[in-house]
Amino acid sequence: METKYIFVTGGVVSSLGKGIVSASIGKLLQARGYKVTIQKFDPYINIDPGTLNPYEHGECYVTADGMETDLDLGHYERFTGIQTTRNNSVTTGRIYKTVIDRERQGDYLGKTIQVVPHITDEIKRRMLREDEREEALDFVITEVGGTIGDIESAPFMEAIRQLRWQLGRNAVCVHLTYVPYLKAADELKTKPTQHSVKELQGMGIQPDILVLRTERHLDDHLRMKVASFCNVDLECVVQSEDMPSIYEVPVSMQQQGLDAAIMRKIGIPVGERPAMKSWHDFIRKQRSATREVHIGLVGKYDLQDAYKSIRESLTLAGIYNDVKVKLHFINSEQITKENVADQLQEVAGVIICPGFGQRGIEGKIIAAEYTRTHDIPTFGICLGMQMMVIEFARNVLGYADADSCEMNSQTSHPVIDLMEEQKSITQMGGTMRLGAYDCELVANSKVAEAYGQETLIKERHRHRYEFNNEYKEEYEAAGMKCVGINPAADLVEIVEIPTLRWYIGTQFHPEYSSTVLHPHPLFMSFIKECCHGRTEA
Repeated sequence: METKYIFVTGGVVSSLGKGIVSASIGKLLQARGYKVTIQKFDPYINIDPGTLNPYEHGECYVTADGMETDLDLGHYERFTGIQTTRNNSVTTGRIYKTVIDRERQGDYLGKTIQVVPHITDEIKRRMLREDEREEALDFVITEVGGTIGDIESAPFMEAIRQLRWQLGRNAVCVHLTYVPYLKAADELKTKPTQHSVKELQGMGIQPDILVLRTERHLDDHLRMKVASFCNVDLECVVQSEDMPSIYEVPVSMQQQGLDAAIMRKIGIPVGERPAMKSWHDFIRKQRSATREVHIGLVGKYDLQDAYKSIRESLTLAGIYNDVKVKLHFINSEQITKENVADQLQEVAGVIICPGFGQRGIEGKIIAAEYTRTHDIPTFGICLGMQMMVIEFARNVLGYADADSCEMNSQTSHPVIDLMEEQKSITQMGGTMRLGAYDCELVANSKVAEAYGQETLIKERHRHRYEFNNEYKEEYEAAGMKCVGINPAADLVEIVEIPTLRWYIGTQFHPEYSSTVLHPHPLFMSFIKECCHGRTEA
């Protein structure tokens, strides 16, 4: 069949969960046997979020082909299991850069370059995925960041307006809005939704389906009122209530017939509702878990979205280990030798989080020393692994000034050094070691046991600095083993101390590869070991 296009927009306020709704739609269409991809168009002018502070934009997600992207791509992959690429994440910056580069090359033959048609044509080209040589897709879901009415979103809205006319029934617009509850009046208010839809209509776009984000259940009378005022069929007004877990959203959307409504709008026979057995089995496991395991996240960003993929990977691994993972953020800037025991006393395991820069690293090193010497399961990721390596050099190898060249270029023991291919780079954005690389596992190691039959794995990276191989023999002799090696560059990707219960650091980011139906083996192994320690009924 011809490719169908679904556009997901948002109104009233941001952070309503467009990414979760888009991922849910993708999951429901997949369950019906369709081949789907989901892409995110962000209106900011940055080329990508790679140089953005996590406080500005949450975590930076990395695709297997090495693109730094919005965190919503993590939701897309976790829900659907598809592997996104650089073409699934587009910003205004990338659009303008492409158009300006073409203008400089003379591709426009002297024409005046304007937002309409040149910018909007480039947006449309990418929305239609005209550069892709992949197998034919049944559905392309496009989420547009921001909120209707934002100045920077206008070219994207104009592109969608044009595509709606161009594609006819092959395009559907899903608009997510907010229905607030006013406690003083004890009423749910639909006026913000009406205004949001009116603004969208003013741009020439009539939404086909409305998803109403709400903290309280909406009755049929209220849904009928919204349908009447917004020119939308009642069956196409769907509510997105607060759920115990984001992974219950696809189930709720299916029960309300969101996927069926999309298919009817496009003109595809609806057929039977898919059983989604694996997903429902997962939800049942999540609901039935009663024991709790407490995990400490040692990092410097006190913001839930800053470590989003790590949090979700731990949650997923907990569900498959039949426990509820309770996460405790521990600010590494506030960890000292005097208070580290108090900071970590409640947790069964510790994640030493990734990041960049000097701030908070000494606290991570102190935490790594405490968990190593007290045999607490510890998982260091990227910079977290590097802090474990530095701590070991200082306190076991006896190199008191051991450090990373990132933090101290004058150290006499640079156990973490700048990668050779990074030494000539001057630009910050998009220049790190990015994307999936091979890693050979050492037989009989804890990581090899976790991965099972695999001896050659492929994991995603985002870093400039590496383990300094000049010290490798010393580490191995002292008990920290290098158990994962990149075969092409001989880079150390994984370290572990096999004499401890679970003390492993990875230079890569395993959290990017964990999905609902296939949780990452390292997180599974880590949580399993933590469950042998402190849990609560």
